[in-house]
Amino acid sequence: MNGTTLALGLFLQTAVQMGTHILLATLGGIICEKIGNLNLGIEGMMLMGASVGFATALGTGNPALAVVAAGAAGSIGALIYALITVTLRGNQVVTGLVLTIFGGGVSAYLGRGLSGKPLPEAVTAAFAPVSIPVLRDIPVLGPMLFEQSPYVYMSVAVAFAVWLYFRSTRQGLNARAVGENPGAADASGVHVGLYKYLHITAGGFLCGIGGAWLSLVFVPRWQEHITAGAGWIAIALVIFSGWHPLKAILAAWSFGALRGLGFRFQNADLSLFGQSLHFSPQILDMIPYVATILVLVITARRKRIESRGPASLGVPYFREER
Repeated sequence: MNGTTLALGLFLQTAVQMGTHILLATLGGIICEKIGNLNLGIEGMMLMGASVGFATALGTGNPALAVVAAGAAGSIGALIYALITVTLRGNQVVTGLVLTIFGGGVSAYLGRGLSGKPLPEAVTAAFAPVSIPVLRDIPVLGPMLFEQSPYVYMSVAVAFAVWLYFRSTRQGLNARAVGENPGAADASGVHVGLYKYLHITAGGFLCGIGGAWLSLVFVPRWQEHITAGAGWIAIALVIFSGWHPLKAILAAWSFGALRGLGFRFQNADLSLFGQSLHFSPQILDMIPYVATILVLVITARRKRIESRGPASLGVPYFREER
């Protein structure tokens, strides 16, 4: 394996790592929006998961318990959102924004005194990269796909599970019916409220463990606002992926690559036509967010039916009006 191939493989490996938390958050957003609820609180749920997961890992030294606790924290945030938007019929956009603010405040409060503290060795060892023999030797794709943390493998497995769920199970088809026409689904015997609660909570769980990836594996330290806007990128990628879990994998990893470019060229000097070029770190940090805007513009211009969201997305359901 020559130097260029090795460098490309390592870059793509980093891109996957930088896109893992975005992938999990995007999948959480897809689950929520598939049943017709627009939740803009992904950032807040990720922050709650990151802080609770880190605190649990620090206190117990149990990696599995830390991940579950992080998911539970995200689910609690989602449950608050569901209570307001499903039961109390509150505005979904406003509630999601409030959840983001709430999650940021909760994480800052829980994170007091956690900065600078290292995780127990049992936790870091559990999430260390695992090399798969033979497959890891594939040029470029080997390091990218087969020398990753178990957390990365889990995120890909979750994406396939979500895809199969909505495509091939009765409950998944019922959930899609709720997102398209909750009145018709209700008339067919589907418990609309229950489906909304379950899927919103499940989406929050994935957002929580997405945030925990940063504090438990990628950093791994606690720092305030550790997600750095990844929740907002995930919201855009839900749309860009066409609400398709498998397309979300490529979308999230692509944005991970954009983040990786910032690290790759942060201190690099390039020569172009005899002129030395130095990239400002601030400009490089802007790349993923500029790309998010471009994604929204491109998506808005797509007219294909399969690229459209659920028909009842963002529309509250009143059973008495069906």
